[in-house]
Amino acid sequence: MGQFGVGQAMRRVEDVRLLTGQGRYTDDIRLEGEAVGYVLRSAHAHAEIAGLDTTAARAARGVLAVYTAEDLARDGIGDIRCLTPMPGKGGTKQIDPLHPVLARGRVRHVGDPIAFVVAETLAQAKDAAELIEVDTRDLPALTETARALDPAAPQVWDQAPDNLALLWSLGDEAAVEAAMAQATHVACLELINNRLVVNSMEPRNALGAFDPASGRFTLTTGTQGSHKLKGQLADHIFKLPAEKFRVVTPDVGGAFGMKNFLFAEQVLVLYAARALGRPVRWNGERGESFLSDNHGRDHVTEAALALDGEGRILAIRADTVANMGAYLSNFSTFIPTGCCVKMFSGQYKIPAAYGEVKCVFTNTVPVDAYRGAGRPEAAYIVERLIDAAAFDLGLDPIDLRRRNFIAPADMPYKTATGLTYDTGDFPAILERTLPQVDHAGLAARRAQAQAQGKLRGLGFACYVEECGGSGKEEAHVRLDDDGGITVLVGTQTNGQGHETAYVQILADKFGLSPDQIRIRQGDSDDLPFGGGTGGSRSLLMGGMAITLASDQTIERARTLASHLLEAAEADLELTEGGFAVVGTDRRVTLGALAQAAAGQGPALPEDLRAPIEGHGHHSGAKMTYPNGCHACEVEVDLATGVVRIARYLIVDDFGSLVNPLLAAGQVYGGTVQGIGQALMENTVYDPESGQLLTGSFMDYCMPRADDFPEIELDLVEDFPCTTNDFGVKGAGEAGSIGASPAVINAVLDALKPLGVRHMDMPATPERVWRAIQDARGRRAA
Repeated sequence: MGQFGVGQAMRRVEDVRLLTGQGRYTDDIRLEGEAVGYVLRSAHAHAEIAGLDTTAARAARGVLAVYTAEDLARDGIGDIRCLTPMPGKGGTKQIDPLHPVLARGRVRHVGDPIAFVVAETLAQAKDAAELIEVDTRDLPALTETARALDPAAPQVWDQAPDNLALLWSLGDEAAVEAAMAQATHVACLELINNRLVVNSMEPRNALGAFDPASGRFTLTTGTQGSHKLKGQLADHIFKLPAEKFRVVTPDVGGAFGMKNFLFAEQVLVLYAARALGRPVRWNGERGESFLSDNHGRDHVTEAALALDGEGRILAIRADTVANMGAYLSNFSTFIPTGCCVKMFSGQYKIPAAYGEVKCVFTNTVPVDAYRGAGRPEAAYIVERLIDAAAFDLGLDPIDLRRRNFIAPADMPYKTATGLTYDTGDFPAILERTLPQVDHAGLAARRAQAQAQGKLRGLGFACYVEECGGSGKEEAHVRLDDDGGITVLVGTQTNGQGHETAYVQILADKFGLSPDQIRIRQGDSDDLPFGGGTGGSRSLLMGGMAITLASDQTIERARTLASHLLEAAEADLELTEGGFAVVGTDRRVTLGALAQAAAGQGPALPEDLRAPIEGHGHHSGAKMTYPNGCHACEVEVDLATGVVRIARYLIVDDFGSLVNPLLAAGQVYGGTVQGIGQALMENTVYDPESGQLLTGSFMDYCMPRADDFPEIELDLVEDFPCTTNDFGVKGAGEAGSIGASPAVINAVLDALKPLGVRHMDMPATPERVWRAIQDARGRRAA
């Protein structure tokens, strides 16, 4: 391990570029002659489009075109599809009404795109959009997840009776029911996993161009993987060969799952660019983000945990209604089903598990993956049930966890939902957490808080997630004549620090310094395939593909070095950016090898006269199971209901660490997002009109730095993953998985003396204050 190699807490190499304004985002890229697009969106949650008159708008100053669904249909533009249809329970099928790029005949949520105006300037496009006359006939709207299946509720799609898109299940229902019947106690909860707006720092954007000579489109846009969009544009939207499309993703200012998907505006700028013969740009504004970016979470769950007389868990069951919004987004139904339910065992020995999910349509923005994508929802169910069961039985939640942990001796452990955890010591992680958070001193802190009119609570969440080894990945490594290397990889950074992690892997491989290593991501022309970023997959999948490509490159370079040094390959060692003959001072640099291969030196045999490069393809990787314990201590003001986080500590097992600083950064960010959901973030629609009531930062509360104490983090490397060569376990989403249940458990631990057993997220001051007043009222009665 060198100075810049794997395991070092190296600062991010990309930060100097990004922090000094040298980042290159979509809005920094300008094309000659580009026009500007603006989307006219529906002001109604549910309405028939009885008429659409664009005459005045088309004639407005500076307007180049106004496009509607009729134009798209005439030119054969297809619809956006769900890419992950799930098999229904009992052989039923998922109902998948296709998602039109522009509304056809009916709008189904506030913000649904109706028309696309292209003009010389944004102001002109906006002015023209106001001239479009849309004649609508309002229909009853449905926004409430819990009400969606009511036969009397408004119907979003005629082909989806009772608004049911999918009925899905996993597990042994009969075994669970038998366990519930035999149980000494069954703890039950109704849980609402509140809807969230992603709010990435950089709003969505798209820049489309078309070359009439080649018939080729180029889309520049912030994504989590260019190839994902390229395939959809070719196969589903324009129905043209894939080679007719190039998708370029430059720097991206945050994504969190939401930028994995194809959106209408990305289609529209390409369509308009071809029609007008000039580039077309669309930049989303923050208000549009609330109305059109896919939202996250939004589940209503009835959950139950069965226990015997010794407090041993017998079974778990959860029945969830998952809101999909008005349309099925690319991953939609996969998130609350395949991503969530299989994690129902958590860290515990649970003999039987069953989950049933009803995915429903509503007149709201589509819902899809948001950081953690199903795993936070599962952890919230499991960890809230543990604390509720402890409350019911009069047990310490820590002791109940201890009784039910999977032991390290049980590894590899197969869960009731079919997963196999390879490594981990769940009990040890909790025991390591307790002294660090001063669990023994909690009683004294409670007394001190009570003397000040406040309540103290300490909550825990012990999580495990499945992530990392999904799909396949490509990488290409090329030796450059300056002695450095250029690396092309199919993952996509959105701010996580990919460049740094990959540089560390390559620095170890080639003996180079970071400034000699160039990482390229985001251009679909660079590689035949790229899996993109999501599910904490990049380090495992991209890192392994880079390793394989590096090994090929090194062997090619070794062969040439052997020829030039007139030494056997076995006698050569790669060190400090060159090959040396062992035991001598004879060496050749990587730069000299690249120059020789390019014909800039003595004549070489034909088989050596080729670029020194290698290609890596990695697939079939097994999933990893990061795990940890979050401990949150809160103080609740009895007079106001304000919750203050007094301390927050995490102990995480991510296996072997490539860069502890990068891992910590990921944990901090995810944890803040999880705490934000638990205490303040909430998306609210008016149930009558379907209007979004939390459509700006004036009404949607985002977490800020001064809402938090220092987050303390203890990274444990004692349990490396056994299913990949790096020994790593994914770290990108872990913070968001453990945070929400830890915070709510802490709030309820503080309110326990008042008899408060449950509270839904977010635990706002008003909600906490009302719980306090209700509890006092019950006591008085």
